[in-house]
Amino acid sequence: MSYTHFTAFERGKIEGLHKLGLSCRKIASRIGRHHSSIARELARTSSINDYVAEAAQRDYKAKRLNSKPIGKWNEELSGIIKDKLEATWSPEQIANTVTLGKLSFKTIYNWLYCGKLTGVSLANLRRKGKKRCCKNLAFFSRGTPIRKRPKEVFGRNSFGHWELDTVVSPKGKQGCLATFIERKTRFYRAVPMPDRTAGSMETAIKDVYGSLPANAFLTATNDRGGEFACYDAIERDLGLTLYFADPYCSHQRGSNEYGNGLLREFFPKGTTLANVCVDDLINALSLINNRPRKCLGWISTSQAFLHELSHLT
Repeated sequence: MSYTHFTAFERGKIEGLHKLGLSCRKIASRIGRHHSSIARELARTSSINDYVAEAAQRDYKAKRLNSKPIGKWNEELSGIIKDKLEATWSPEQIANTVTLGKLSFKTIYNWLYCGKLTGVSLANLRRKGKKRCCKNLAFFSRGTPIRKRPKEVFGRNSFGHWELDTVVSPKGKQGCLATFIERKTRFYRAVPMPDRTAGSMETAIKDVYGSLPANAFLTATNDRGGEFACYDAIERDLGLTLYFADPYCSHQRGSNEYGNGLLREFFPKGTTLANVCVDDLINALSLINNRPRKCLGWISTSQAFLHELSHLT
């Protein structure tokens, strides 16, 4: 049952009626309260025959101040959370790793909202509330369709199957990134390209393939953008199979789309990618791949990727 505390006005009425000698039940009927509440209010004073509304109100305010919980905030936890937010971790990632059992991610958000985390603010959160969408400008109908991709690739049960895409500069600007994500471990890579052509994409795929040990790059899933017209040369020279998603079905390459969204947090739309420093790109990829991931049981994609590499034969 809901209830409200006595107000200063009600305490004044209690004082006046009590001095007139009315009983708790009669006082309660006059002010619309339960008689038990009146009896407890009178009993809280030092002398039941000398109830003073002003003193009772001061006592009430003092007790209310002391009744509020101290909470879990302390400088040590605040420093840990600040360091991880600056390392581009999300509150949920922090709550399920370094502060596991101490805080929920909702508490971290609340601390951000009320300014309890000195030196950080909502601006440090990765998501800015903007929807991101992708749109293929040119596509073709050749190549192996995604419906022929093996079941173990669909289920992320085997290692070495990648999703490919591109992140581009604004129209009329130079620079492009070929992006790769391994489906099982979500390990993410990005390779600079001078332009969004099939020749540049072929070079990027061969560079990534050559940098990995045997059996670490078995298949690729990509959209039907014109830059993937090099698929026949890739399949012939590297022995890879490229599977093509249906047009305007970015959900069929959801991991890569999500990874591109993470990269866009560092290089927002409108950034001329030709001007991006290689060190800045490497640092962004390091931050992305070293965050704990919920889908991996709160280990990082780097840890999962290295674990899979150690089991290759």
